[in-house]
Amino acid sequence: MQYLDHFLVYLKIEKNASINTVKSYSTDIIQFLNFLNDIKGIKIESSNKKEVSHTVIREYLGVLYKNKYSKRTITRKLAAIRSFYKFLCREGFVEQNPALQVYTPKVEKNIPDFLYLPEIESLLSSPEDSIIGMRDKAVMELLYATGIRVGELVGLNCCDVDMESGIITVFGKGAKERIVPFGKQAAASMDRYLKYSRPHLKPSSEEKAFFLNKNGTRLSDRSVRRLLDKYIKKTSINKHISPHTLRHTFATHMLNAGADLRTVQELLGHTNISTTQVYTHVTKERIKEVYSNCHPRA
Repeated sequence: MQYLDHFLVYLKIEKNASINTVKSYSTDIIQFLNFLNDIKGIKIESSNKKEVSHTVIREYLGVLYKNKYSKRTITRKLAAIRSFYKFLCREGFVEQNPALQVYTPKVEKNIPDFLYLPEIESLLSSPEDSIIGMRDKAVMELLYATGIRVGELVGLNCCDVDMESGIITVFGKGAKERIVPFGKQAAASMDRYLKYSRPHLKPSSEEKAFFLNKNGTRLSDRSVRRLLDKYIKKTSINKHISPHTLRHTFATHMLNAGADLRTVQELLGHTNISTTQVYTHVTKERIKEVYSNCHPRA
């Protein structure tokens, strides 16, 4: 799979794609290439290769539909195929991009799940006052205080966290750097973690990671997901949450409190403001409040 290998290197080096993005593209393209080889008898790298037509790609999408893949997943897989063929065209491996002639499934924008203020307070107060509990509280407080992605959180090094100024330096998608502030409550939890938890996790003198696991090495995004699952079960919240739920909650609470969309866009690290606009849903309480304050006959 030389073409795929070249493409993945291109994503890493030229596009500065994250590890997760590269993995996702690799999985999607391998699945498509297996379909071409096993079902259609097409090997795109063979000397007598047949050009893949848009009808073949449509047939592949049809197989995905039959196998109950969601529209969102199919749209992502089609985007990966388009990017792959765009690269192949650029390198002269193929003459045309057949995926450009394939209609993109229309995906409805889902309103992101978020936690109401009493729910987030219940979640943040659930860790015990132990070495691991102090770390976990600092993790959740920082996720909610900043809205950063879980990959950005676990990627933080000690030098990226300015406790005095209450600011973190985050390296987001495409290795883009941004500055994000955090509040007093997050700072208090992080300070307790640094003083009473992190030293007991026994990091080596060379360990740069801010958040550590039990072995004294960098905490993984999977571990963050597990700790959230653990603490949500300690509350009465009947919702499935992920680290991204805290990101949604951050954005929702900021906008409901009057923050402007552009500022929230900058804090979240969104390139396009349309991505941020999905958070402009408001709670019923906020709708009632605005109505009561603004309508002359409310």
